[in-house]
Amino acid sequence: MPLRSTFTRFFQLEAASGLLLIAAAVLALIVNNSPLSWLYNGLLEVPVAVQIGALSIAKPLLLWINDGLMALFFLLIGLEVKRELVEGHLSKPSQVVLPGAAAVGGMLVPALIYWFLNRDNPAAIAGWAIPTATDIAFALGVLALLGKRVPVSLKLFLMTLAIIDDLGAIIIIALFYSGALSTLSLMLAAACLVALIAMNRFGVVKLGPYLVVGLILWVCVLKSGVHATLAGVTLALCIPLRTRNAETSPLLTLEHALHPWVAYGILPLFAFANAGVSLAGVTLESFTHAVPLGIAVGLLVGKTIGVFGLTWIAIKLGLAALPAGANWGQILGVAILCGIGFTMSLFVGSLAFVPGASEYAGMDRMGILTGSILAAIIGYTITALSSPKQPAS
Repeated sequence: MPLRSTFTRFFQLEAASGLLLIAAAVLALIVNNSPLSWLYNGLLEVPVAVQIGALSIAKPLLLWINDGLMALFFLLIGLEVKRELVEGHLSKPSQVVLPGAAAVGGMLVPALIYWFLNRDNPAAIAGWAIPTATDIAFALGVLALLGKRVPVSLKLFLMTLAIIDDLGAIIIIALFYSGALSTLSLMLAAACLVALIAMNRFGVVKLGPYLVVGLILWVCVLKSGVHATLAGVTLALCIPLRTRNAETSPLLTLEHALHPWVAYGILPLFAFANAGVSLAGVTLESFTHAVPLGIAVGLLVGKTIGVFGLTWIAIKLGLAALPAGANWGQILGVAILCGIGFTMSLFVGSLAFVPGASEYAGMDRMGILTGSILAAIIGYTITALSSPKQPAS
């Protein structure tokens, strides 16, 4: 499939998914602040168990969504990252410099802002990574509202930046949000990884064996203490992109099959399950607490400073050039749009402040929603004002 058509399909799916995410989040807020709140919370707490012999996995529905379905989301991210590294926008160093610098700034500055505001509270410091994330679907969805008024190069810049940001989030989750480790489960997971690599090296192109071993890998990682969604990334990196005898690419086949399910099903469901913040008892002081304030300011101000600042430095030092057809006003607008954390921020927040176990579990969602909504509105406005009224060439 030509690179341009691949990007076009990706952008259209992500943009539509972003708009659907908004609807799912709004619906969750309405339901959980209505007489039906008991139904919303009761549904998420429904126990679901799967048992085969002595092996048992028992979790409430919310955790099956966050640990199970989101593993498929991370599988898709892994497939996209591998494709971009092998033959896409991450395959040439010259194409990575600008979005890479912007992504690093967009993760570092928000984390520093959150740390500064919460430095005296050891229990709250765990949320430092929450404002470092960018929701690629939501951000592209807002940018899509401007249609052809923004150049393709600007959309590519945002997409590549967000992919690198997602890769950074994966590394952060692996390093900082894993629990007590089980040696036996890790050894079994390592055996699955060896099997996946062996199948890749011996030229196995059928998806079935990869998916079966990948499911076993997910169970082992789930039981190991490392977050289960990382199994999806590991599986993705082992699935071959290129084949020896002109067979259909297993990676592209799985990516194209998985993308609409993730975009239109898993992500909206995740948003509905995690965005339903109860507003009962919420006051203005609730938003000025250091945790939600650190997250909101980190997303809105930190992302803007980090992304725009590092982009400006990279271009002024001659390390990269401004995206073709784009202006500095549009770059500023996109930098603000990167403050839409939403899906990834909610996910990291669920790891940092476990619902039911942390006093900050609801506060983090208040900060995420506030920062993301403001970033969406302000980012869209600035990008629109900086873009020509006629479609860009």
